[in-house]
Amino acid sequence: MVRVIGLVAYHVFKESVRDKVLYNLVLFAVLMIGASYLLGQLTAGQDVKIIKDLGLAASSMFGLFIAVFIGVGLVWKEVDRRSVHNLLVKPIRRHQFIIGKFLGLAVTLLVNLAVMAIALYAVLALMAWREPSLVKASVDAPVLDPRLLIAFGLLYVQLLVVTSVALCFSTFSSPLLSAALTAGLYVVGHFNADLAHFENVVASPAAAWLAKAMYYLLPNLAPFDVKLAVVHGQPIAAGFVALTAGYGVLYMAAMITLASLIFARRDFK
Repeated sequence: MVRVIGLVAYHVFKESVRDKVLYNLVLFAVLMIGASYLLGQLTAGQDVKIIKDLGLAASSMFGLFIAVFIGVGLVWKEVDRRSVHNLLVKPIRRHQFIIGKFLGLAVTLLVNLAVMAIALYAVLALMAWREPSLVKASVDAPVLDPRLLIAFGLLYVQLLVVTSVALCFSTFSSPLLSAALTAGLYVVGHFNADLAHFENVVASPAAAWLAKAMYYLLPNLAPFDVKLAVVHGQPIAAGFVALTAGYGVLYMAAMITLASLIFARRDFK
């Protein structure tokens, strides 16, 4: 089972690496991180904060593009090209196929986020080398703050949740609709906490109950964004990181299970 899933994941990673769109997205993200250095020069006293903020924002935005636009086509491509018929006659179960697809894109995202993190640290190291006074002036947080890795780590888990949602949609809908639904859930996920207190806004018990149900069903993505805390040097509790990451793992596991169940029921004859 592990070998089969590994083979599917390897082929997804290899195909993703060959995708020119992927290279363009990563290159553009790296260029934006580099451009943040030039922008930082225009804001005296806030250089390091501007670079960290824009670097994390660029990594989040382009990581989202990769998760959505590659994730929505993971299953649809195989169905559209009829190659799914050749795959499923081999000794591979449908849930292994889905898990392998997810893990392949997970590795792709990990590699790309690693490149973006290295690029951001390189820009910050260049700034610290060219302007040593900034190292002493950075009172809130060090220039090469290791807590940036926490931000990238939680961002990675968040993107895996988005990928699992995109993969689930791709098992039964077209790429365009899957991308629209995934993007919509991504936006809603950042305001999901408001649904928990919706009864304070509306008088209808039915609407309040529906909002509460949506609060538990839809992904809560806001806790994964610790950009402001990292940029301003605020402490991030280890318990919060562990709890947030654990929630992400459970949610993506639920979405992959749902995707496997949907895919198992599809008739490709």
